[in-house]
Amino acid sequence: MIKIICGPKGSGKTKRIIEYANGSIANAKGHLIFITDTKRYMYDLKRDIRFIDVSDYQIAGEEALCGFIKGAIAGSYDNEYVFVDGIARIAGKQLGDMAKFFYMLEKVAEMRSLEICLTCSSAEEDLPDFVKKYL
Repeated sequence: MIKIICGPKGSGKTKRIIEYANGSIANAKGHLIFITDTKRYMYDLKRDIRFIDVSDYQIAGEEALCGFIKGAIAGSYDNEYVFVDGIARIAGKQLGDMAKFFYMLEKVAEMRSLEICLTCSSAEEDLPDFVKKYL
């Protein structure tokens, strides 16, 4: 399952996804992974959450980001939650150009029974149709 946290820049999306990740620990039976492109929020997450800063890996494009996420979850079948803060920023693409990414991510989520939560810098009414279905 994919969930979207959206809003314009500066609206508190990162704070909401961190709160959601920290709150998910109580119900999680498996591992939690938090992916972003900065170390800035590393200490805001509880230590049970695996933190990954992709800026160390030079991700370029949506296929590279999707491959990176697949690689991160491939390490363990016990992964249950994946949180990605700023998908378009990390991929270096406009959200409207990422339909293929969402399709691939949905297949991965279904195959591995994952809950994947993403943040998107966009007002809800401006989201592309292929993203709106995840609200």
